[in-house]
Amino acid sequence: MIYVRMQHNEHDDIIAFTMSGHAEAGPYGQDIVCAGASAVSIGTVNAVQSLCGVDLVVSSKGEGGYLDCAVPEGLDVRTYEDVQLLLKGMELSFLSMADAYQTFITVEIDRR
Repeated sequence: MIYVRMQHNEHDDIIAFTMSGHAEAGPYGQDIVCAGASAVSIGTVNAVQSLCGVDLVVSSKGEGGYLDCAVPEGLDVRTYEDVQLLLKGMELSFLSMADAYQTFITVEIDRR
């Protein structure tokens, strides 16, 4: 099971996310849930860096199965809004995946 935890602040902005586990929805190299979750998460991190010029604070462990990212503090308003748009798109993608593949991926939204 892939577990995604999205952390929101009091303004409902996404401040961090963690993805851990393995979907085990198919054999290695054929697991579409794992491939989709990896593409969505890594694609978003890369988009934030390329399109917004922001390096998220990233931590990963081992050879996959864990990714932790946080939005750095001190971004100007426009950049912060752009980062939020990309992260909220990622969150919607994860929620759609969790709806379609409930046995393999779950999403928790932590609103403070």
